[in-house]
Parts: sequence; C-alpha cells; structure tokens
Amino acid sequence: MANVQAQISAELLNSKSLPVSPSWLTNFISSSTASQRNVPLSALVRTALFRILASDFRESLSTRTPSSLLPIDISDASVQERRLQGPIPLQIVDIEDIGTSLWSQVEAIERIERGEAIRGREIVRTVNVDEASEERAASTGNNRAANSAASGPGSNSNGPHRLILQDAAGLRAVAIELKRIEGIGLGKIPIGAKLLLRDVTVARGMILLTPESVTLLGGKIETLDQAWKEGRKAKLMARITEMERSQAL
Repeated sequence: MANVQAQISAELLNSKSLPVSPSWLTNFISSSTASQRNVPLSALVRTALFRILASDFRESLSTRTPSSLLPIDISDASVQERRLQGPIPLQIVDIEDIGTSLWSQVEAIERIERGEAIRGREIVRTVNVDEASEERAASTGNNRAANSAASGPGSNSNGPHRLILQDAAGLRAVAIELKRIEGIGLGKIPIGAKLLLRDVTVARGMILLTPESVTLLGGKIETLDQAWKEGRKAKLMARITEMERSQAL
C-alpha cells in the first residue's frame, strides 16, 4: 500500500502540481474502491484526482511546502509589487462580475427565477433555465449584434471578474482578472473550482490574473456552490442598500 500511495502522490504532484496530503491519500487508498485488487495505477490516479478536485483543498492537500501556499502577507497593500513563482494550487470561494452593475446582476437572477433568458434584444421564456444557459444565450445575442449595443439590461458581461481564492492552509486572497481568461465567469465556473497560479504578479495585495499565469483544473465543492447560489441575490441586494445609504449621507 505504501508503494502505491507514493506512486499516486508522485504522479499527482508531477502532472498536476498537487501536493496531496498523506493522511487524505491513506484514507483514499483504504476506501472500498481504491483497495480493490488489480486496479491499474492509472485508474487510481484518475479517481484520486477526481475526488481531490471535488474536495476542500484544506482537507486534501498538504501544507508542508511553503512554495505551494500563498504568502502570509499576501494582502499587504504596502507591498507595491511582487511575483509568486508557484505553482500554487487554489480554490475559488467567491466570484463577482465587476464589469456589470449590481442591479443588472440582480435582474439577471430574477429572470432566471421567472424562467426567462436573454436572446439578442429579446427576453424569451425557457425551460429549466440556469445561469449557464442564460450566459450562453446572452453570448449568442452579443455575437449576432456584432459589437452593437444589442444586449438588454441585465445580460451577462465578459467581466472582468473579481475572485476570492483560498490555498490549502485556508488563507484567502483577492484576485482580479487583468486579461480575459477563458473559462472564468458567472455560470461558467462553480464555487470550489480549482486552479494553479504560476509566475503571477501581486500588486498592492491584489493577485493579477492573466491567461499565462492561470491553469484551470476544474472541480467543484457542491455544498459551497449551492450555498453561494442561494445567497447571491441577498448579498447583491445588501450591497445595493449599503451603497444607497452611503450616497444619502
């Protein structure tokens, strides 16, 4: 078992830059599926990777290697600029489209609640609509409009996005999409999705994301994603209320 565990650990580290926790891996190997005889190593590695991407990194990854973690002072705004070599595996715990107004985002959620989606300039009734289908519909409409102002109020934009990222030790940091990154967006990437940062710039406590510095690994933490979706409208409304109060002072 020890040899198999070492082989899986080495493969996940070399191929995916994931320093797996020895205790997590021991539990995985001991599980009913992994402990079956004659299971190819490649199959065990794939299963382990699937479970890691669906797990909380705080439970599945090791914190023994400092280079795989965010610096403790990552959010220090007094540090003008620095680069993190990585690779650093992180999970997304929040995402926000800062290219779209708060009210537009609330309206988009309410359209979903009513079973509506955007198609070009029109709002149409749909069946089993979710955020992903709305985004695809909005994207189609935007392409047909050929850079005109065809998208109605509340249609999903292409960002930029603001993310809250968390490392295996539980440390969180704010990240901003400096350049468009394919795969990142509301309705495209769930809470708990995993990514790797390599050679990334941190400026005034903010991680600056570019396609060259980010590798999306996939995954999802089901409970966190569901809770985030259920609480998103209330969170947006609370921010709108706060802004209105501050403007009234």
